Amino acid sequence: MSEGKTAKGADPAAFRMLYEGRNLISERPVVVLDIGKAYTKCGFAGESGPRCIIPTEFQCKATGITLKVFDYKTPDQLFQNLVDFVHILFFKYLLVTPKDRKVVIVESLLSPSIERDTLAKVLFNYYELASVCLVPSHMVSLYTLAVPTALVLDIGYKEAILIPVVENTPVLHAYQALAFAGEAVENNLKKLLESQCKEEEQFYLKAKPLPSSTIEDIKVRGCFVTRLDRAQMIQASLKEPSVTAPKPPPELVYPLGGERSITVPGTARELAYEVLFELDNDLMSIATMILDAILKCPVDTRVPLAENIVLIGGTSMALGLKARLQQELQDLLVTPQYIKKLALKTFCFHSPPAKENYVAWLGGAIMGATNSIVKRSVLKEDYQKLPKIPDWADLSFNCQDSTKRG
Repeated sequence: MSEGKTAKGADPAAFRMLYEGRNLISERPVVVLDIGKAYTKCGFAGESGPRCIIPTEFQCKATGITLKVFDYKTPDQLFQNLVDFVHILFFKYLLVTPKDRKVVIVESLLSPSIERDTLAKVLFNYYELASVCLVPSHMVSLYTLAVPTALVLDIGYKEAILIPVVENTPVLHAYQALAFAGEAVENNLKKLLESQCKEEEQFYLKAKPLPSSTIEDIKVRGCFVTRLDRAQMIQASLKEPSVTAPKPPPELVYPLGGERSITVPGTARELAYEVLFELDNDLMSIATMILDAILKCPVDTRVPLAENIVLIGGTSMALGLKARLQQELQDLLVTPQYIKKLALKTFCFHSPPAKENYVAWLGGAIMGATNSIVKRSVLKEDYQKLPKIPDWADLSFNCQDSTKRG
């Protein structure tokens, strides 16, 4: 062994290996990112799962405070947030250099333009990526199932978005969106704990509110979606004291660290997710979203859509959600609002080959391993000439793209 290497440390090539890894012996794999409001999934194309799933947040270098990436007031603040967060993704978790690398970004078709444009600006101008391909999360989710037509419902953290996909084409005019998702469930759970816990525990929670991470952990570990008949009986008992409520599930003792703990009532565990099925001011819930979207689609596509429903997003992993949604849909079909408009009998739910929270990422990883990324990507040279990311809903871009391929 060379004396210089032992005295000075490792060979410089070893440091390069830290950030390049297998890229020294094979072609650089495409990086796949799914940056959500609460969690981000990142990894490489062609792999069966993301390398990591981390909160979409970073630690501010100036103050040391943990900030959420999409909590911003100005475009400049969003730009700096994304710069710091993307740096963490590449150099801490993926261990690759971003320069001259191809990237697939899995995004919602309804994401704000300022966020997608700022992200493109960060990737091209700051990190100098070779190309960026933004793909719709609802469409690429079906790549995991090889199903061309389906109803894709994404129940994330901030909102629930439903977009029908017919022959691998999102039907945008039939989209449905509801501002109730994982965050609303956590807020509902927090209110239930403050009102239903034991008296001394209520006093403690008011004096020292539980952090959002603890509320989320209680939601994931201890809460579930109850059956429709039990939910109706509970709601009736709350309105009419003469109605007997069903026996609640067992309580859950949740430790808070040290000798402190709280007792999560069984009713709170059972009712936390009910906010997703309650009608809002527009008389919408996640169940009515599905039926309303089917009504907006062509008649010949309604049965295939009803028989191919795909749930994605972290909140859709809740225990009992699919069974409850099935009951809600069957119950709504016989209401005056839908009985004469929809001649449907059954609703079928797919089980993708991945957990619901990273199904969209897996679809992006599949697409990134095909030649489609070459046709749909925006090159760095093209972006420098015209700093604009074409939208999948932009017909002028799609028509030009199909003309060039033809």
